[in-house]
This record gives sequence, structure tokens and C-alpha cells, in this order.
Amino acid sequence: MGNIKKDTFICLDCETTGLDVENDEIIELAIAKFTYDEILDKFETLIDPKRPISQESIEIHKITDEMVSGKPKIEEILHKTLEMINGYTIVGHNIGFDISMLIQASKKRGIPFSIDLKNSIDTLRLARLYADSPSNSLEVLRKHFNIEDEGAHRAMSDVIVNIKVFKYLIGDFKTTEEIRKRLIDPIELKTMPLGKYKGRILRDVPSDYLNWASHQNFDMDLSYTILKERRKRRSHPPFSGSSNPFADL
Repeated sequence: MGNIKKDTFICLDCETTGLDVENDEIIELAIAKFTYDEILDKFETLIDPKRPISQESIEIHKITDEMVSGKPKIEEILHKTLEMINGYTIVGHNIGFDISMLIQASKKRGIPFSIDLKNSIDTLRLARLYADSPSNSLEVLRKHFNIEDEGAHRAMSDVIVNIKVFKYLIGDFKTTEEIRKRLIDPIELKTMPLGKYKGRILRDVPSDYLNWASHQNFDMDLSYTILKERRKRRSHPPFSGSSNPFADL
């Protein structure tokens, strides 16, 4: 088995018109090929989505319609993207979203484009394993590890920060294969990562909210954690309400 510090990886990040994989479009793409010790190659481009960018998205990444007007269209850069990433393990924060956006963009345009999600490492999930940061967002992880700010929330700046965060998070792993095997199984979360109870310890989240959440299409880790908490409550119901013999006293 090889040494993870000798392997070559790809880190990629997309900025988009919104978060709807089916209907939104990529407006910026950044890719870096790297090893533990150095960045070997980089590619970044703005992309003309041929549709308006939502104000909500502009507030996040500061990319406006004027900035992307006349830039390459996604079909012009998909072949180069696939060439660059083909054969390497892809690293990214919530990387499933970025990969899904690329696959959907190619599907819409009838361009063969295949990426195996099994050949990727999600640093969001690695951060959940690490579990010592107050939040698993890339920005909070950057501050937690005292990583220098790369500036605006743009694709390449996020890629550079992501690579540095990745290096901290792989500390306990000797090989890339070890990481892949560990990430096959769901990771139990300590707190609710989103919604009205974001940041709340799972055992303190109301049961009716957990019941609703159990029917949502959340990621593997959150779905697993919610179901485990609900099973725990069914096995050991709280000492309150109708189950409490002193409730009416």
C-alpha cells in the first residue's frame, strides 16, 4: 500500500447560479492537481451560464452577470476538465454537489462525462470524523487550523484553502485507501448541521422535528444520525408527558 503523502489528488470547486443541481448552472470552475508537498497544476475559469445569476448567489461569491458575459460556455471546458481529473482521487468540500453539477451540465449538452463518486474524498465528512472544530464549514475549519485567508469566496481561493484543510484532516490516515474504507460507513453527528435547530445537540432536538427530518432526503451521515436518535428514544422514552406518572401532580 502506498503512502498518502506521495499520492496525487485533484481538488475542485464550482461556483453556481444556485443550489438546484437539475436547473442551476456552473459559473466558475477551479481545479488544482496536488500532492501533500506541492500544487502541480491549476486551472480556473469563469463560465457564461447563458442565464441570470440569482442575487442570493451573487451575495455569496460576488460573481455578477457582467463578469461572466462572453466567457467560455461549459461545453467548451468539459473535455479539458475531464482530461485533468481523469484517474485521480477527487477532493472537495461537499464534493458530491460539485461532481453532480458537472455530470448534469454534461448530460444536458449530450457530452460524455463520467466521474466515479467512489473515487472522491469529501472533506466535509472527514471534518465530521475529526469532530474537534466548532463547525464543519470550510471557513470555520480554515480559522480552526489557523490557515491564512485566501480572500474572496471564489472557486480557486476555496480550492487552496480546501487543500490545506485536507492536509490537516488526513493526519491519522496512512493511505488513501484507508480513508475511502472509513468513509463507506455513515458517521454519527453530534449536532444538527442545518435547519431551525442548527448547532443543537441531537438529543436536545424535539422529537416531532426529528420525525419530520427522518423523511427528508438528507445525506447519509445526517439520515443515519437522525434514525439512530429516534431508535434510541423509542427504546428509552423521555421521563415526561403521558409517560410521566407525576405529570398531573
